[in-house]
Amino acid sequence: MNQEHISINLKNVSLAYELHYDRTTDLKEYVINRMMRRKYVQKAKDFHYALDGISLNIGVGERVGIIGLNGAGKSTLLKVISGILKPTDGEIIVNGAVQPLIEIGAGFNPDFTGRENIYLNSYMLGYTKAQVLKYENEIIEFADLGHFIDTPIKYYSSGMSVRLAFSIATIVNPEILVFDEMLSAGDAVFIEKAKRRVNALIDKAKIMVLVSHDLELVKSLCTRCLVIKQGKIAFDGDAKSAIDFYLSSL
Repeated sequence: MNQEHISINLKNVSLAYELHYDRTTDLKEYVINRMMRRKYVQKAKDFHYALDGISLNIGVGERVGIIGLNGAGKSTLLKVISGILKPTDGEIIVNGAVQPLIEIGAGFNPDFTGRENIYLNSYMLGYTKAQVLKYENEIIEFADLGHFIDTPIKYYSSGMSVRLAFSIATIVNPEILVFDEMLSAGDAVFIEKAKRRVNALIDKAKIMVLVSHDLELVKSLCTRCLVIKQGKIAFDGDAKSAIDFYLSSL
């Protein structure tokens, strides 16, 4: 693909979740309630808009941060861009190979060995068989699991699982790098090594989108920043101005 055509385009994108209020699960109780016309709630369900009419265009060379309070819709927006979640309404067009570093390791099978999970997780991330064969040894070396690579991961510590998951997810250089805060587990040596790899990925990616609560990290990495509030874009501008807006609105 022509690098100039790599882009992310969202037009009036919304994503709604159903909220069910009527918790009656017993059939007998349900029938009696219907016959007696009893209601414990005013309505059985409602909708919560995690994203509400988002329109956004990101082009080659942009490093975009997304900040906001918990529950504002930041991670949901990231998952929609990555194709993990499908919007309820609106249009999304992503031109370019996307590598999402979101909830890494979520697809691991605890009964499979580390080596077997390399293949399983790689296929889930969209890697080809040729890519997995090419990078298998590099993944194992970076994760630094020694003989544990052939042990079922249900016996791994949380840090060991993160090391393997991160090594798999970051082995291929993406055109579009999309990531949430990660590396909550792992020893200090590995975290430093992981940061160096992330920085290398950012340098090579044509577009980067980052969700983080670390405002200094956003300021240092991002040229543009979105402030998300209640599923809407409240501010879109340079990183410093966006952070000032966010802090002043708290």
